[in-house]
Amino acid sequence: MSNDTNDTTLVLGATGKTGRRVAARLRLRGTQLRAASRSSRTRFDWSDPDGWDAVLRGVTAVYLVPPSVPGPVHEFVARAEAAGVRRLVLLSGHRADDWGDFAFGLDMRSAEEAVRGSALEWTVLRPSNFNQNFDEDFFHAPLVAGELVLPAGAVPEPFVDLEDVADAAAAVLAEPGRHAGRIYELTGPRALTFAEAVELISRASGLPITYKRVSVAEYTASLVEQGVGEDEAHHVAVMFDLLESGVSAGTDDGIATVLGRAPRTFEDYVVRAAAAGAWRS
Repeated sequence: MSNDTNDTTLVLGATGKTGRRVAARLRLRGTQLRAASRSSRTRFDWSDPDGWDAVLRGVTAVYLVPPSVPGPVHEFVARAEAAGVRRLVLLSGHRADDWGDFAFGLDMRSAEEAVRGSALEWTVLRPSNFNQNFDEDFFHAPLVAGELVLPAGAVPEPFVDLEDVADAAAAVLAEPGRHAGRIYELTGPRALTFAEAVELISRASGLPITYKRVSVAEYTASLVEQGVGEDEAHHVAVMFDLLESGVSAGTDDGIATVLGRAPRTFEDYVVRAAAAGAWRS
């Protein structure tokens, strides 16, 4: 089912890892798109609610990447309802219902509460850690330097390819009604430890890259030494407490349910990234 030609889809975080990929797919589909972020032509800032109404004007569907603090999505959803938005697609985290008392993910859980409690048609996408964290985020520079140091041990992670996440988001946004009230857990086809992931990167790239495990406290301190803010460093570090608990270690079939095909493998990602020279200095 395609969108009405008068419908406009708002993509928040449109210059970010998922947002820019989702926006490109929607443009290719011919969707009338409003791409917004702090650095886009259409500016959107979670800390500036005065600008939200203008961004929401005339919008029927929103791809929503929540801010890193709990709270603002509740007000945003209320503004969206008032503006006539009909559908919300929220990016959350893998198996968020099972996170319990863990300090990680309070932002995503707050956003889910706001979206799932609204009167709008909603869908929640819950991806596991992205494959692309190894070439677009914190893990990239250490890999280029030859050693990834993290507080992750023997508990595996079902890394998911961002291309699959974006494919799923674009499909949900393009198919109103079909995914209403659904929560999709998006993972890769199998779980890998970080050590196994680094070994695959080393083999595919032909580079001598190794993995070393440290404590959460050591990892947090090293991030701060690298210039990462203490709050952000803590947020990243507590994620590993959650991962080590194993609550999100299993694979799920959300990709197949939404897209009708198997998710991309980690090996497929590694081959593509290595061929592009992702880990060469």
